[in-house]
Amino acid sequence: MPLGTLGSPPPAFFKQGPSAVSKLLLFSALSVLLMVADVRFGVTQPLRAVLSVALYPVQWLALRPQAMAEYGSSYFEARDTAQAAERELRQQLLVQAQRSGQVDQLTLENNQLRQLLALRERLTTTGVAAEVLYDAADPYTRKLIIDRGLTHGIKIGAPVMDAHGILGQVTRVLPLVSEVTLVIDREHSIPVLNTRTGARGVAYGEAGGAPLLELRFMATNADIEVGDMLSTSGVDGIYPAGVMVAKVTKVERRAETTFARILCEPVGRVQGARHVMVLEPLNTQMPARPQIDKPQPIANPKGGRR
Repeated sequence: MPLGTLGSPPPAFFKQGPSAVSKLLLFSALSVLLMVADVRFGVTQPLRAVLSVALYPVQWLALRPQAMAEYGSSYFEARDTAQAAERELRQQLLVQAQRSGQVDQLTLENNQLRQLLALRERLTTTGVAAEVLYDAADPYTRKLIIDRGLTHGIKIGAPVMDAHGILGQVTRVLPLVSEVTLVIDREHSIPVLNTRTGARGVAYGEAGGAPLLELRFMATNADIEVGDMLSTSGVDGIYPAGVMVAKVTKVERRAETTFARILCEPVGRVQGARHVMVLEPLNTQMPARPQIDKPQPIANPKGGRR
């Protein structure tokens, strides 16, 4: 080794700076200081705003493949759903057109028979369209509030229906709104007719809380089956005859009981209706009931009465 190199400083490779622990503590303290300053004073908020604006195009480009894939899948799914719904609606339209032709023919024959037998014309019903505002606040009842009241000609007892069938009956009328008790309410009952057999009965709201009806007081050996459709009978003078009410879903026959337990599912959307039709009660068009005089006591020849 040359003697002249003994007094020169060592090369940079052998220089000793701060230790690794010191650097760790320094940068940890700096990080904590920056986090506290950011939380307290928001010192890095302008920097974040600038970085977010600068990186937005990069993020947008990075998300394009995912967005295009989601759009493509949703497009094809929506197209398939729309085509299936269109096919179903076309089938329903054909069925309704066939039924409409049959109804027109039956109506003509019915009118001719009524004229031949000198019977009065069938009662006609008019309706008022309404929108459901909200459900009643009482959790133990099945009621809803509609946006039509006394000022719109709504009357107590008016039937309420949707596009599928009977929903319930108006039980309270206020100037601008009305309260409708649904057919599934435990305090509600409606006379029904089995469209297959012609047997009449009374359907009550299920007391168990389920959105069902119970057809009560039907004998165990009654001719009723799962799938039978129930419509309004019209004998109560309120509901028009022939409007669908429910479909029989369960029939329990037990040897130890006199009556069968029959559960029915309402055809109306009792839990999701938005737009309804309030019909005029039939009793407003029917003649008043005759007054029945009380029988007079018969005079007794012996001077008394019997």
